Amino acid sequence: MIARWSFAFLMLGQAAVAQGFAGLGTDAEGFSIPTRPTQFDFPADHGPHPTYRIEWWYLTATLTGDDGAEYGVQWTLFRSALAPETGAGWQSPQLWMGHAGLTTADRHFSAERLARGAIGQAGVTAAPFEAWIDNWHMTSRAPAGADALSALDLFADGDGFSYDLTLTADGPLVFQGDAGYSVKSAEGQASYYYSQPFYEVAGTLTLPEGPVAVTGTAWLDREWSSQPLSETQDGWDWFSLQFADGSRMMGFGLRDRSGDTYTAATWITPDGTATPYPDGALRLTPLGWAEVAGRRVSVEWRLELPARGVDITTVPLNPQSWMDVSVSYWEGPIRFSGTHEGRGYLEMTGYE
Repeated sequence: MIARWSFAFLMLGQAAVAQGFAGLGTDAEGFSIPTRPTQFDFPADHGPHPTYRIEWWYLTATLTGDDGAEYGVQWTLFRSALAPETGAGWQSPQLWMGHAGLTTADRHFSAERLARGAIGQAGVTAAPFEAWIDNWHMTSRAPAGADALSALDLFADGDGFSYDLTLTADGPLVFQGDAGYSVKSAEGQASYYYSQPFYEVAGTLTLPEGPVAVTGTAWLDREWSSQPLSETQDGWDWFSLQFADGSRMMGFGLRDRSGDTYTAATWITPDGTATPYPDGALRLTPLGWAEVAGRRVSVEWRLELPARGVDITTVPLNPQSWMDVSVSYWEGPIRFSGTHEGRGYLEMTGYE
């Protein structure tokens, strides 16, 4: 049964193999399309948007153990629609995929779950907020009147690992791009995109040698669309960065087969004020490469955002942070130095 759902995800589009999950949305016919001006409706928009083709709830955490070691954690739930229509039970066109990762300095664990929608195996509810697939869950514990994503419990497990974390936000939601309308190409493909980048984290990682108590920070991205990438875009390099002074930055580059890269960035002050930067303002330069899962992958980068005086170099905690799942990609924690210092996360797709 699981193999059938894996096959269905991959058959949604050959571009997905290169572009990652967002490649499933290159054909938007019949689906809803993001428009401007953006008008979010909370808590409803924390939940699913089945008339759009693709969507995700994506969390990464940079952690330090009571053993003094550094760790990284990823938890993602993806939704994809086979058709722009509704249906109950097994007739539902909604497919769900969950990814979990745990990174140490010398090991990277990954796991995947696949499910059909409307049969209770996976889904998201907005109020009360809960996202789940099998026994993995992201569940709100926010008090009445607070944003549902301001306090979460998070759990996932896989072969050789698990994690059980609590997350509490000390800042507001941040809307990427033009008030949450995030353009991804020169042709104008876009998504709705907002983040909660202000989590403090505590909890336990379980590794083959036993449990490790951890603390740290986390970043949650919410995004949905029906056609976020151009057909000629091969993949992307996405960064979330947390600076020593409490500022944050999101930046990405979408690589085109022509050799061009479409970039965007958002500078976030410690109080949550967001300033977006258009294509070309962020410069991404690969500096160091590694052989990863039989692929040549750029694992060290130079990032320049002159408008903010940023000129930094990133290095991975573990260069071999490969997510060995149906639509595989590189995902792991990083450190950076230069004009600024701090920690963050890097996701890279399309390295074949």
